[in-house]
Amino acid sequence: MTNDRASFGSRLGVILAAAGSAVGLGNIWRFPYMTGENGGAAFILVYIGCVLLFGAPIMMAEFAIGRRARSNTARAFRTLAPDTKWNWVGRMEVLAGFLILSYYAVVAGWTLQYIVEAAAGNFSASAPGNYVESYNAFISNPWVPVLWTVLFLLGTHLIVVKGVEKGIERSSKVMMPMLFILLVVLAVCSLSLPGAGRGVEFLLKPDFSKVDGDVLLAAMGQAFFSLSLGMGCMCTYASYFKPDTDLPKTAFSVSVVDTLVAILSGLVIFPAAFSVDIRPDSGPGLLFVTLPNVFHQAFGGVPLVAGVLGVMFYILLALAALTSTISLHEVVTAYLHEEFSLSRRKAAGLVTAGCVVLGTFCSLSLGVGKDYTLFGMTLFDLFDYVTAKLMLPVSAFFVSVFMGWYLDRRIVCDELTNSGTIRLRVCRLVVFLLKFVAPIGIAFVFANELELI
Repeated sequence: MTNDRASFGSRLGVILAAAGSAVGLGNIWRFPYMTGENGGAAFILVYIGCVLLFGAPIMMAEFAIGRRARSNTARAFRTLAPDTKWNWVGRMEVLAGFLILSYYAVVAGWTLQYIVEAAAGNFSASAPGNYVESYNAFISNPWVPVLWTVLFLLGTHLIVVKGVEKGIERSSKVMMPMLFILLVVLAVCSLSLPGAGRGVEFLLKPDFSKVDGDVLLAAMGQAFFSLSLGMGCMCTYASYFKPDTDLPKTAFSVSVVDTLVAILSGLVIFPAAFSVDIRPDSGPGLLFVTLPNVFHQAFGGVPLVAGVLGVMFYILLALAALTSTISLHEVVTAYLHEEFSLSRRKAAGLVTAGCVVLGTFCSLSLGVGKDYTLFGMTLFDLFDYVTAKLMLPVSAFFVSVFMGWYLDRRIVCDELTNSGTIRLRVCRLVVFLLKFVAPIGIAFVFANELELI
């Protein structure tokens, strides 16, 4: 432990940085789509319950581990559990962060291309049927997506290399408010369209007939992945928290911000899509095929409006992606910086270089390299599968077990209450959730993702 370790300068910086880590592309398309397909408001209620029962307690656990050890994720477990195998949980989280950053940057780079497309007026000039063809031609291009991937990684690098307070915290204080402002403006524009009410109904009208075991598992999975749990981000950021940071309140604030962004995203997407009789699809198609069509049909008669709103939306996506890539980059940078005594600049450079190489191959695997597969999957799909369906749930499971069963309860409550200075009557409840509820829930999510149940 070092006494001069960097730290966030303010409580607002802590919340915005942690929320920025949680908020990403998944909030913009995955949450609204899953909400619509799984009972609307009923799914939202189930999701909120999962956040409270599973997500928030595990986030508190990662916060407590990181702040207690005041070190990178791998060393944190080694510090709190010396001479054990627990350090491998931290190492797995670092590796997961590195792999996710490598392929996530590919999709993040696509947002830059679409900002250019929108600014050039292509959303109002192209025929609606051409968007799928344009999207496929773009991702299959051997060099343009790679260029955007590299540029996005370089932008992430420039922020991370500046350090915690001047880089991560300062950028979060600018980008997160911008993200909220853009969401609100776009939601107002979307809600003002003719027929937008059908989209609001699709998003918010409860349909409890669709709530079953699959919906519960889907909500739990969304809670874990949306809150950036199991990839070392929250643990690493918590190592920069000050001793008086209120961990439960911070976890609650991050959960609220993350959920609010997801719901606002639904109010942007569904009303606009339904106003032009387009039923939203999932995945990249929603962001890069359906929405340009929405802008074309809804505002094609006013090219300037279509262009401005298109630029605003893809800037929103870029900001959401950037706040996530910063946290993922920091996980690996902190690890190399502390474990191998590298300067921060050199550690960040190695992370960026490694991600550029892997990101290039991931990008090419969607186009010229799509015929080269491993286990029947392209490299891009393989990275996504291994991290989202294997590494993250396993890491989150062991984090909850570590806090619930391994660490002394006095240490856990000491961190959650800041040595008794914060009144937290539910400390025993949090420990109970980490001991029993969260591990069982994660086990079911893991089994469901692997189609074992």
